[in-house]
Amino acid sequence: MNSGEIRYAMLESGEKIQYVYRDNPPRGGMKHTFFTPDRRYAVQFFNNPKDAADPLMQDRIRTIVGIYNPTRAENAGGAQGNTEKTADYFSRKFCWPVGIIKYPEFGIVCPTYPDNFFFGEGASAVLRLTGKDKKSNWFTGRNRKYLNPSELGDFRMMLKAAIGLARSVRRLHQAGLAHSDLSCNNVLIDPKTGSSVVIDIDSLVVPNKYLPEVCGTRGYIAPEVIETMEYGVNDPRKTLPSALTDLHAMPVLIYEYLFLRHPLIGPKIYSTESAEKDDFLAMGPSATFIEHPEDHSNRPPDLDVTIQSLSKGLEELFLRAFVDGLHRPEERPTAMEWERELLRAWNRLLPCSNEACSRKWFILRDENEPVCPFCGTRYSEPVIRIALKSEVRGKSGIFREKSEVFAYDNLALFDWHVYSTVHNDEKADALMRAYICKHDGKWLLVNNTINGLISPAGRLVPKGNAVELKDGAVLRMSDSLNGMLAEITMTLNNES
Repeated sequence: MNSGEIRYAMLESGEKIQYVYRDNPPRGGMKHTFFTPDRRYAVQFFNNPKDAADPLMQDRIRTIVGIYNPTRAENAGGAQGNTEKTADYFSRKFCWPVGIIKYPEFGIVCPTYPDNFFFGEGASAVLRLTGKDKKSNWFTGRNRKYLNPSELGDFRMMLKAAIGLARSVRRLHQAGLAHSDLSCNNVLIDPKTGSSVVIDIDSLVVPNKYLPEVCGTRGYIAPEVIETMEYGVNDPRKTLPSALTDLHAMPVLIYEYLFLRHPLIGPKIYSTESAEKDDFLAMGPSATFIEHPEDHSNRPPDLDVTIQSLSKGLEELFLRAFVDGLHRPEERPTAMEWERELLRAWNRLLPCSNEACSRKWFILRDENEPVCPFCGTRYSEPVIRIALKSEVRGKSGIFREKSEVFAYDNLALFDWHVYSTVHNDEKADALMRAYICKHDGKWLLVNNTINGLISPAGRLVPKGNAVELKDGAVLRMSDSLNGMLAEITMTLNNES
């Protein structure tokens, strides 16, 4: 066989696919990888022929490619309830296998990651990163300082990546699956765009059917898995990776995205007997959150920006994940809870007024103290809160608050800001309906595509026109039955 030779693989569907043979292909823990000539797809074979021949392994992969597949519509053999729209959405959130190879040996075909998940030229003046995939620890670990600043994104984009991750995990868990190895290696992020993609899908856990093949990656393995790692796979005392262990790994990643540090790695020495025992205790049975509200034994001395710098909802989730649920898995917040609170925090984002701020954005914790926790700069604009209210079913003219959003220059508004029946999820239309801008000292809501936007004076605001936002004003986002009321509160701070 000649390196660079074009070879063919036969899929179980009957299709043929070309791949470029290499003498030393990239190898992971279980598989080695070739690429199609256009590099749009990865063609993967198992390192161990016994794994490839294992009928349980083959059945698992057929199940994952078929009836559990969120990147394929139900009418095309994918996950139950999946539409073409949601399938298209999640095809960008997962690197999900798209085909099964039967010749020359059992294997899988996966789409390659989009180009933005690979480092390009000039990513670092020190590290040789060109062509490497963007594992999240490049951006949250010590090597961050060696990256070109253009690669780092900002706090807002890292929050967006966290939302994408929570949504992807929620979708897995809704299907009855668990990833089993969520980590910086298996979730790639692009801080420039705030996008994320979950990879290594073919080893997913299907509860009560397919056991996990891996225990996880150091730093992301749940304490109860580490604590029982010495037991055999059939020992009833052993804890195997599951959706509950995903609910430890996921908030570890989210915490890293937001704070650029690990939630359990602090100054505490757990054992002087050996480095191995210290690490076992630190990540396993004695693991302690560095921001534990009562036990400060693992708290770094320079912890300035903390979970109390976030929204109260996110603070509560981190405490549930790393205090209540750290050693009691059943108390960990679900992926759906994380997705919901991260979205609420997104609605509380404000741009930092300090152009030199390293994180550029912050979550507004207290409307009366709009101060960036990263640089200490007070927000220089009025704090504009828009309370979005939906009509109570069966009670015409009675509205209650459904959500809120804090306005800033060029804030985009979407269907979920206009209609009470639309949620910010994979089913929603991403078309901008309106936006808020500052013009000649006034704050305006500009109608882009909304039918029936009604001003506080009760007049129709045509598309392309604007209405001024003033303290105490109430406008109707749409005159349709499910159109929401928007109630404006404008708080002037000391520097406005």
